[in-house]
Amino acid sequence: MSTSPFAVPRAPYAEDPSKSRGRRYQEDESRTRTPFARDRDRIIHTSAFRRLKEKTQVFVAHEGDQFRTRLTHSLEVAQIARSLATALGLDADLAETIALAHDLGHPPFGHAGEDELELQTKEFGGFDHNVQTFRVVTELEHRYPDFVGLNLTWETLEGVIKHNGPVIHKLGQPSWKAISKYDGEYGLKLDTWASAEAQVAALSDDIAYNNHDIDDGVEAGLFTLDELMDVPLIGPILAAVRSERPDLDARITRLEAVRRMIGAMVDDVMGETLQRAAITGVASADEVRALPHALVSFSSDMLEDLARLREFLHARMYRHWRVNRTRSQARRILAEMFTLFLAEPEVLPSEWFAKSQNRDQAGRARVVCDYIAGMTDRFAIEEHRKLFHLDVWS
Repeated sequence: MSTSPFAVPRAPYAEDPSKSRGRRYQEDESRTRTPFARDRDRIIHTSAFRRLKEKTQVFVAHEGDQFRTRLTHSLEVAQIARSLATALGLDADLAETIALAHDLGHPPFGHAGEDELELQTKEFGGFDHNVQTFRVVTELEHRYPDFVGLNLTWETLEGVIKHNGPVIHKLGQPSWKAISKYDGEYGLKLDTWASAEAQVAALSDDIAYNNHDIDDGVEAGLFTLDELMDVPLIGPILAAVRSERPDLDARITRLEAVRRMIGAMVDDVMGETLQRAAITGVASADEVRALPHALVSFSSDMLEDLARLREFLHARMYRHWRVNRTRSQARRILAEMFTLFLAEPEVLPSEWFAKSQNRDQAGRARVVCDYIAGMTDRFAIEEHRKLFHLDVWS
């Protein structure tokens, strides 16, 4: 029998689900899934994951249904992470799981919402979407009779909180108090890098958003294909597509260029990662954690090109007046709701009002923050209207 050309030997530094450090609360193993696959399925079934369908990536949900949302972004990240992990001989289930979970804590309205919640909670402990993601999977989701949270494996929790690298230096920040407390009870080695699979998820996030922001930016009319011609990475790829296929219309040209750019970035990560693995000689997952730098990485040339691309996107997309206008509206909506809920908790829905009772002001502020952070864009807009405009009840 012939061997599939896509069969890649398992890397010696891959995580082995049969050797997982386990879960905080003892459970019988699944008969049909590895521990990491089971984590993935638990994440997919959460309320927080479903709500990502109407949370902003760049464009607010009501601006058009063709643009990416946090849910479609997470799915794209997961697809890239699974493919890249498979090609590198890593555990694809773990990489996919961390990718699917990485944005669960994002509030409505994207980074504008995060900035506003951080401002509103500054004197009450602050807000960080990575910490909020961790709280979602360990505390806020309550779906099982014997524990709160999802009771995910140690490896998944580690990847959720430190996929971008060591976070020990953040523990002094008030917004990271929840992580410090959890780590004290269930050590997550916050001073080291995470698994190679978690690092794959982090890089897949970069690959996904750089590419779909180009796609969405052109689709929204914020810039044109011609304006991308002088931008590193996408410019040469776009020129090649136009040269090879002058028969293509603008839409297919754009989609083909984005497809090729994803491939180029994936190839770059694979080449750089395999080179680093050979140089360092890592032979186990724990040796990956012990490295003084990331194992999974872009090359220096790719990082330089991406920095130039991000400069273009910041100037022409993320700070475009249309996006700025939406950011301003979004921040006012969240600020006004936060102020009202904190001053008058009795207008919160019953479940959340009950949670706000018998707490000091900081505790009530955290409940209000959790309620707002869980909202979709559409729900936040409607909730704001109901709270501040009586005519919506007629």
